[in-house]
Amino acid sequence: MSENTKKIRAAVLRELPGPWTVEDLEISGPKRGEVLVELKAAGLCHSDDHHRQNDLPLANLPAIVGHEGAGVVIAVGEGVYDLEVGDHVVASFIPACGKCKWCSLGMQNLCDFGRFILEGTQIDGTFRITDKDGKGVATAAMLGTFSNYQIMDQTSLIKVDKDIPFPIAAIVACGVPTGVGSARNVANVQPGDVVVIMGIGGIGMNAVQGATLAGARHIIAVDPIEYKRKRALEFGATDVFATIQEAEAFAKSITNGQGADSAIVTVGVITGEHVSQAYQAVRKGGTLVVTALGKVDASISDINLFDLAMMQKRIQGNVYGGWSPRVAVPMLLDLYRDGKLKLDELITRTYKIDEINEAFDDMHSGKNIRGVIIHEH
Repeated sequence: MSENTKKIRAAVLRELPGPWTVEDLEISGPKRGEVLVELKAAGLCHSDDHHRQNDLPLANLPAIVGHEGAGVVIAVGEGVYDLEVGDHVVASFIPACGKCKWCSLGMQNLCDFGRFILEGTQIDGTFRITDKDGKGVATAAMLGTFSNYQIMDQTSLIKVDKDIPFPIAAIVACGVPTGVGSARNVANVQPGDVVVIMGIGGIGMNAVQGATLAGARHIIAVDPIEYKRKRALEFGATDVFATIQEAEAFAKSITNGQGADSAIVTVGVITGEHVSQAYQAVRKGGTLVVTALGKVDASISDINLFDLAMMQKRIQGNVYGGWSPRVAVPMLLDLYRDGKLKLDELITRTYKIDEINEAFDDMHSGKNIRGVIIHEH
């Protein structure tokens, strides 16, 4: 190991699909526009498991994934203009270049730098981490938060106040804004609305909170796992059901047969069938929000186009809750400070990096709302 490199410990994917292997690796120093972050905590999101299952194929292997993370800046490269050593930061899986059309329009969640999410390289097309054989190791979304140290571009980092606990800061990197924004921004939930939320994991639970903050009258949470239905009531759900068919029937029973004003699909692995089922629960003129991810070749085949047009329904995609990370993160942390957003309650269990495979097994079995890795150094 040279004087310009540092030993790190990370969970690595070497085959897809396949398990994580926890390895000792080497990381180089930051180049222009980059910083070295000592990561303290990383959230466990289903999107990371989509990489492991090869639902979202990565362009380069081996790779470190993980896109929810928070830590401390410990070194900066040339040209870093708004971060310094000692700053606390939250990672953003959508970098914000500040110059493309979408950033200029205030839509940083659609920044053109999003093209690096599946590449695993830095902006210059190279890697900063090597394994014991000297092979470059990719970092998904230019983040790779399943590592205790990481090189990140300044466009991927948001400075936060130092009083925010690192596990809380980590989950605000993705799951919280994506879920809250699903209701607040993308579904445009209004006071008095009836909202169906299908799938109550880390993102679905925050969609429940978003609908609550927006003043929805009925927030109908749908999940086959009883534990998640019970927890949903704690986060603001007014009604819970095991199936979407039950939720649809209830929504229509309280709206003179019309259906919900909006439905938000936040299941673990989405299929066309999920979208079609949620579509049936929405009234004419209503909105169906597709937040969940599935296989890249999944599609919808059985939504009637005449009904879609004549009922004036809208099927709306959703990236990062429809808002800019640099707006969402501080706003949500302020709501947390004010006691209006439950974040401590979202974290069901913490894990060490060596327990990462167990952590995702727990996610699949429905034991966690959000699991968090606490990094050791």
